[in-house]
Amino acid sequence: MVKNLARHWQNTLGSNYADIFIEDTDISSMVLQDGKVSQAQQVCLYGAGIRAVNGTETGYAYTMDLSEESLLKAARFAGRSFSPKNNPGEGLPLHKYKQPFLRSPKKEVGGEALRQFLLKVEEKAHVLDDSIVKVKAYVSQRMQEVEFAASDGTAFHDFRPRTSLSVNIVMERGGQTQMGFASRMMQMGGEFLSDALIEEVVREAIERTDFLFSATQIEGGEMPVVMAAGSSGILLHEAIGHAFEADFIRTGDSIFTGQLGKQICHPNISIVDDGTLPGDAGMLRYDDEGIPGQCTTLVEHGRLNSYLYDRISASHFGVKPTGNGRRESFRCMPIPRMRSTYMLPGEAKEEDIIRSVKRGIYAQSFTNGQVQIGAGDFTFFMKTGYLIEDGHLTRPLRDLNIIGNGPEALRRISMVAGNLSIDHSASMCGKEGQKVAVSQGLPTVLIDKLIVG
Repeated sequence: MVKNLARHWQNTLGSNYADIFIEDTDISSMVLQDGKVSQAQQVCLYGAGIRAVNGTETGYAYTMDLSEESLLKAARFAGRSFSPKNNPGEGLPLHKYKQPFLRSPKKEVGGEALRQFLLKVEEKAHVLDDSIVKVKAYVSQRMQEVEFAASDGTAFHDFRPRTSLSVNIVMERGGQTQMGFASRMMQMGGEFLSDALIEEVVREAIERTDFLFSATQIEGGEMPVVMAAGSSGILLHEAIGHAFEADFIRTGDSIFTGQLGKQICHPNISIVDDGTLPGDAGMLRYDDEGIPGQCTTLVEHGRLNSYLYDRISASHFGVKPTGNGRRESFRCMPIPRMRSTYMLPGEAKEEDIIRSVKRGIYAQSFTNGQVQIGAGDFTFFMKTGYLIEDGHLTRPLRDLNIIGNGPEALRRISMVAGNLSIDHSASMCGKEGQKVAVSQGLPTVLIDKLIVG
């Protein structure tokens, strides 16, 4: 229904490429704290974003009114820098666009059902551990339907459900209080909210919190760090993954600029960014520029194989887009973003990696961190882990900073285990004011030297 629209706009606006992204999204969320709903929200997003592109120059406009007049106004605004005409946008065949487009069946859970689900989360927590004094549970559903058309003939229609659950608990024992959390997010509808999910997330939150009562801190220094499989993938995403995004390469802001085809780490390391994992938060049947979902090999046996390209950066470098053009909503232009970024499994065993360390850290979970994309310097806050002494996990540790440089840390990975795990926590990645859902993963790896403090 919008297949020919962008092509006509390209010709009229004077650009070498144009597209339209139409979105119809319902977002519902609820927070339950101490048995009561403390927050409930319903958000409806309905609108279109129109883009005109000449080389790397982009004009963009969006509207929440899909009438012919409003779309025409947005088209004029998007193309006003490129159009040779005094009245850009005149003569567009908007009658060919049928408003509204058909909606797919959406497996949504209503407000009362969400409340009952969250009450079950709270009940399960208190049943499993009587030292819990507070439970805060958060559930969110995002039911997004999109339609896209580009002047090159690309067009698609897609339905993208996404549901997440987060649980925060507070335990009190012997006058000491600790807080812990756990979360999950998948591209599913209401069917995701099951008893099995409650059991899994609540138990994980309890285990993390229980761990903190016996954990301590140590004096810092430079030492080997073993990154546990799964959630440690946040280091791969933040400290290394962003530097592969091709807009940073195009502007020369990434430390990996000019490194394509070069050996950047040990040959036993391969890294991919994958948009094809079924149900994964980063899965894309099509990205937000109409490029089919695919798995992109970033590092192959230690050699930098590819960057993450959207249409603009791909055109700049004369390569094909990799399906990484993503946007938060119709209000935003697409930019290169990760999907599910993970390191492929190696041949080592986790126990052998730990056994090889005389004294170091086993990093198990992280809460937050800071990264400088250009330099690659990072600081991550390790929430839970262990001290390694003479090849054995000994003292439980908590609340330590791990400091290093992303590319340098990548070069210092000397052992990779075969136990790859994808972390399906509710991870939202921010960039240029836009947030998109992602996931990350890692097998257990040994980084020979990082600063712990």
